[in-house]
Amino acid sequence: MNSSRVSTLVIRTPEGIAFSLPLACPVTRCLAWVIDIGCIMGLITIVGTFLRLASLISLDLGRALVVVGYFVVQVGYGIVCEWLWRGQTVGKRLLRLRVMDAQGLHLQFSQVALRNLLRIVDSIPAFYLVGGVFSLCNSRAQRLGDLVANTIVVRHLKLPEPDVDQLVAGKYNSLRDYPHLEARLRQRVSPREAGLALQALLRRDQLDPQARLDLFEQMASHFRSLVLFPAEACEGITAEQYVRNVVDVLFRPQVR
Repeated sequence: MNSSRVSTLVIRTPEGIAFSLPLACPVTRCLAWVIDIGCIMGLITIVGTFLRLASLISLDLGRALVVVGYFVVQVGYGIVCEWLWRGQTVGKRLLRLRVMDAQGLHLQFSQVALRNLLRIVDSIPAFYLVGGVFSLCNSRAQRLGDLVANTIVVRHLKLPEPDVDQLVAGKYNSLRDYPHLEARLRQRVSPREAGLALQALLRRDQLDPQARLDLFEQMASHFRSLVLFPAEACEGITAEQYVRNVVDVLFRPQVR
């Protein structure tokens, strides 16, 4: 195992986009897990109260159900939370941490299940000794479950709101000459598409030249297919300028 420690993980996508992710340190992860332990104990108390009713039928049955319930809650808590909340539990949310695929790919359910099942091994013999040793000796602070599932835990930083006015203000927008088509464009573009276009403009300088051209060509083609503006509104502007005009329309509606 590599003892050299890195604080960020750099991921480069096939489109030529390079971005860095701040890794969560073992101390922060431990604090998040302490919060999660409190949630788990609360759930176990609630579930155990109902399962003990089986003791009215059989004392051994009641005890067996409590043991099984304890195991299901302990393991299921992490699996359910991290799958539904895209890599976060209550503790991770409060401390702004998130589980991710180590290559930046979409987190799979099998990865979530595997890392949480191996939490049992990480926690032996006590106080997360195995997991702590692996995390401290691993360059990316991965416990055994993370290594097997190929996952990492990153700090989910709160990004400042982008200044759209600074990005697009002061530039002539030919699409503004057609207010009825502007309104139609705002109706047909989803919030997710609008956000992706804005992020592409904000990060355009991080792209390789060819990747930048290809990305904005695809985006401009998509937006043109949603609403057909007259030819004079699109003549003489590049695909990137067209996307910038669309972002201007979506995020800065004019008051008339």
